[in-house]
Amino acid sequence: MHILMLSDVYFPRINGVSTSMHTFSHALHAHGVKLTVAAPEYPGNHAHLETPHKVLRIASRPVPLDPEDRLMTRAGVNELSRRIASADISLVHVQTPFAAHYAGIKIAKQRRVPIIATYHTHFEEYLFHYLPIVPKRALRGLARRTARRQCNALDAIVVPSRPMANTLREYGVTTPMHIIPTGLPEYQFIRGDGQRFRAEYNIAPERKIALFVGRAAFEKNIGFLLDVIHHARTQRPDLLLVIAGEGPALESLQRKARQLNLNDHVRFVGYLPRETGLKDCYAAADVFTFASRTETQGLVLLEALAVGVPVLALPALGAAEIINPQRGAVSAIDAPNTFAHQLVALLDQPERMATLSQEGIAFAREWDAASQAAQLANLYHSLARK
Repeated sequence: MHILMLSDVYFPRINGVSTSMHTFSHALHAHGVKLTVAAPEYPGNHAHLETPHKVLRIASRPVPLDPEDRLMTRAGVNELSRRIASADISLVHVQTPFAAHYAGIKIAKQRRVPIIATYHTHFEEYLFHYLPIVPKRALRGLARRTARRQCNALDAIVVPSRPMANTLREYGVTTPMHIIPTGLPEYQFIRGDGQRFRAEYNIAPERKIALFVGRAAFEKNIGFLLDVIHHARTQRPDLLLVIAGEGPALESLQRKARQLNLNDHVRFVGYLPRETGLKDCYAAADVFTFASRTETQGLVLLEALAVGVPVLALPALGAAEIINPQRGAVSAIDAPNTFAHQLVALLDQPERMATLSQEGIAFAREWDAASQAAQLANLYHSLARK
């Protein structure tokens, strides 16, 4: 079986979509699925990216006001059809709702094959951060109508969590939905060297670290965590928030940290290589903190749990399925001062932290990549046979 996977983002652009595609592609390979990924061309050489599948880079141009992303050109998308003319495509799998969606629809019709999409992003609570001059109500309406129209043009939809499936049904989406979260590959359970990270960033071995990993984007609600640290430092003067990630909100967050006089309590370390620096960063943390209200899954929560780092997070949307079982994770109150109190209380209970650590590892094991890929491979086969 040969799957054409289209996305408006992929490595070297680092985000949840790229990570999900990379994880599934490796695991699907073991199920006999041949995969071709079509994604934008980014400046620079990507030869170092190791993948078990073919990657077709599509001509692209910069996205206004968003230096991280690229937009596939119309000419590049048209050329894609010619580049895959001789390929025996069984199914088209779209990962993002922009140029990739419309290219996928066109190719699926030309080939008369099924088309599915994974709904990764809750755009209703996302767009107004980037289009502040447009009223929120209008943007929410636009996001819902667009999602309903696009989803109902598909043969099936993959969603990473039950709350996201319920949200799409509320939009009026009638296409069959399949809940298949992104799983964790085995290497995610290998703990890094926390002391090495602390030495590299000159952080004392005994200092308590609260960690956030993810794109520094407005919808991630990282400013909330800065407010949390502002409250918590009065009780724990040694507390340090490490923010690992980059993105459009980074300058705003750095400015807010200065305004709150948090220079000694917040460390921005940027993007870290997943196999080295990021593993060490997770291992150095005492607790993982997360305040996003828009996650369709919250994969970084599982990554933290997999290496024994307890999680304190808001149980919103898809992240609730990871937090609410209370296995390695603690459900936080959506108020900075109360969240801060919960954080300090956790750090003051080493025995509870140790129990959460062990519970979290066991819980994360239940989200293994192989079983999730098996579900996706079964979906591919069932649709291709129709």
